[in-house]
Amino acid sequence: MTAATLIIGDEILIGQVADINSAAISRCLNALGIQVVQMRAVGDHAPSISTALSELLPLVDIVIITGGLGPTKDDKTKTILAQYFGAKQMVIDPAALQNVQRIASQSGFEMNELNRQQALVPDVCTVLPNALGTAPGMWFERDGKVVIALPGVPFEMEHILHNEVAPRLQQQFATPHIAHSTVLIFGIAESMLAKQIEAWENALPAHLHLAYLPTALGIKLRLSTYNGSDHATSLHAIQQQFESLQTIIPSYFVGFGDHTLEHFVANILCQKKYTVATAESCTGGNIAALLTSVSGSSAYFKGGVVAYDNAVKERVLGVAAGDIEQFGAVSRQVVTQMAQGVQRLMGTDFAIAASGIAGPTGGTADKPVGTVWLAAAHPTGVETLLLQLGNAPRHRIVARASATALNLLRCVGTW
Repeated sequence: MTAATLIIGDEILIGQVADINSAAISRCLNALGIQVVQMRAVGDHAPSISTALSELLPLVDIVIITGGLGPTKDDKTKTILAQYFGAKQMVIDPAALQNVQRIASQSGFEMNELNRQQALVPDVCTVLPNALGTAPGMWFERDGKVVIALPGVPFEMEHILHNEVAPRLQQQFATPHIAHSTVLIFGIAESMLAKQIEAWENALPAHLHLAYLPTALGIKLRLSTYNGSDHATSLHAIQQQFESLQTIIPSYFVGFGDHTLEHFVANILCQKKYTVATAESCTGGNIAALLTSVSGSSAYFKGGVVAYDNAVKERVLGVAAGDIEQFGAVSRQVVTQMAQGVQRLMGTDFAIAASGIAGPTGGTADKPVGTVWLAAAHPTGVETLLLQLGNAPRHRIVARASATALNLLRCVGTW
């Protein structure tokens, strides 16, 4: 069973609004065992919408459209679908009209003809109630194919998708079990990883499909199966393959599940009941932001110091002025003292420190842009790491340094 998404709106094409609807639809359909094989976006232009629909329907079983269901002149989806499916007339759906009236009353706006038109639907569709907005969804069928039109507002779209569309699809179609599982790898380039796990990848069963998903915060490897007879059995088979992979690259293997690096670090800190603090220069508080992005972070994160100025490094963190003068602020000596200083200041088990040159200015021949020193203080010492991240954009250097700092924390001490 296959599907496609068709996102309608000029605002999507000009980059004014990000398309988050396609991702939400894909997640929902995937959980139902339906593969999304195409995603398209077109503007508020009737011929473009009709052409896209005509091209997609021969390729898939289901097309889900979002957008263009509003009351204004640029909202053309409803009219186009009425023509496409041969509606004889547009009719007022009583339940949809009652819903519009309810929302108008609750919101304090006066009903007018445009609001009333929200309840107008083609006489050939099944209406999908929208409890969160005025535009109902619509379900069309022809020759065994299904076209579903949903409002473009994401929270309205997801409400109808999960409460109306998903149950109908499950009832109407018998779908195979689709199973995915993910692991996070960190500290190795994608090409080097592919070389190291080549034999393992080549030995995977034919029904398992491997995907590489590189990000600034590591590489996610996803194994998928699309024809399993049982979801639990499929996941178990994938888990066994990933456990085998872990023995091949143990030093780079962060953990199982579709989680971020900060989540894995947070889990370790919580399980071990350890605490951590941060001292940051070039990362500007980003490491602390990652650590505190996880719910429950107050259990392990005590605080941080953004010591951008050397005077702050000296007065707050206790870095020796002579070491800054002799070795520079971006050095092993300084970052070590930053980590020890914030560890002492906050009274934590662990501490992370970062000092570097994020650019695009500030680099020298000895310390070019992208030079970053990291330190992780633990109960028995300090581990340091020098990064040479190259002349990358500033935000990428900050992101990469922050992620590597978290990974350094993960790897040190008495885990």
